[in-house]
Amino acid sequence: MSERRLALMLALLVILLDQLSKYWITQHFIPGEEWPVTSFFSLLYARNTGAAFSLFADQAGWQRGLFSAIAIGVSLVILYLLQRPGRLMAKLGLALVLGGALGNLIDRVTLGYVVDFLWFHIHEHAWPAFNVADSAIDAGAALLIWDSLRKRPSDVSPLQDSQP
Repeated sequence: MSERRLALMLALLVILLDQLSKYWITQHFIPGEEWPVTSFFSLLYARNTGAAFSLFADQAGWQRGLFSAIAIGVSLVILYLLQRPGRLMAKLGLALVLGGALGNLIDRVTLGYVVDFLWFHIHEHAWPAFNVADSAIDAGAALLIWDSLRKRPSDVSPLQDSQP
């Protein structure tokens, strides 16, 4: 199996897991409902109209189109990069970002907001709720950073094969 095909399958898996988990949450919770799992983690159905960490969520609605356009643009660039020769770790990182971007894009286009439900908190301190797509984007970015820090010949970029 080619690395490109493997990367695309990973992106599709992220989209599938993201959408299935969001569907489950929307069928079993009402917005704002929390189900504590541990003393520091809860499932919490949140509707995010903004960007990461609910940035711009209180705006008049222009952010939906902007964030959708950004997700489409990023996805097109990633699809182009996946066609080029490259190292597997970089391609897997790109695939995770692609799957996450498209998972959240599906929500924005169909619902007008992104379904978030994973919520970590310690007493009055809390991390904003997030979802599987957000986790995939973070993991993909981490893989891309890690790959960029790995030693390789100076004339080879992370998206080029280091083999002749």
